[in-house]
Amino acid sequence: MFRGTFTALVTPFRADGTLDEDGVIRLLEHQLKSGVQGVVLCGTTGEEASLSLDERKRLVEIVQKRAEGHIYTVVSASDNITERAVQLAREMDWLGVDAILSVVPYFIRPNQAGIVEHFRRIADAVQTPLIVSNAPARAGTGLEADTVSLLAEHENIRGIDESSGDLDFLSNILAATDEELGIFAGEDTLTLPMIALGADGAFSLVSNEVPDKMSALVNAALDGRFADARDLHYELFDLMTINYVDRNPIPVKAALAMMGLTEENYRLPLLSIDDVKREQIKKALVELDLI
Repeated sequence: MFRGTFTALVTPFRADGTLDEDGVIRLLEHQLKSGVQGVVLCGTTGEEASLSLDERKRLVEIVQKRAEGHIYTVVSASDNITERAVQLAREMDWLGVDAILSVVPYFIRPNQAGIVEHFRRIADAVQTPLIVSNAPARAGTGLEADTVSLLAEHENIRGIDESSGDLDFLSNILAATDEELGIFAGEDTLTLPMIALGADGAFSLVSNEVPDKMSALVNAALDGRFADARDLHYELFDLMTINYVDRNPIPVKAALAMMGLTEENYRLPLLSIDDVKREQIKKALVELDLI
């Protein structure tokens, strides 16, 4: 299961700030016909910090009802306090999701021993496989290679969403874990080089817009068809980078709204993109015949 393309799905809201359930279904249908292996709900791209527990549960319910048996459902359950993260992971575990994603504790910036214990407590508390998210630019601290080796010893820690951008670190953890963990690119532009080094796929942002092409890129790279994968990488490169022209998920939500897949609504402190950046996004979408 832990191989391929998993779309870090945005969470659509209505203009009044409530969850747009019809929008969730539209986005899901866009994914189901594309060849992705799964979706990641309630992550950073899904505006996790703004979601209530009831909203998380409802998102999972909608997706499982439509997608069960077709694609996998990964749900983020993150908190910088361990006991809260454990309780949230248990709630997702009870819903029967396929995997739980949890980020390195943010803001507090614990040492490596604290990080290990944090994830062990979560993994011990649930039956669902746990995937660790390493995003030091957002969390304020990141995993070290020795820490990853310790985490890989836990039978219920089965993967890493790796967003550090450090290919030396990636090489070290691939060598140390000996394929014990599924390792996924958390940055779209690094998907191809990471798979070339031995990663197992991507937790992708750009696959919100182009799930078929991103899935084809990942599959080509996993199959060793690197010339095909490289062509797709360069075809999608502008959109990959423009998705970060402002804070995630502001640009990708703007793009999806232009494509008619969702409304461009956010929860504060996120705000709509400015006109200059909007034109950059529009240009990238036109070049890919998406609008």
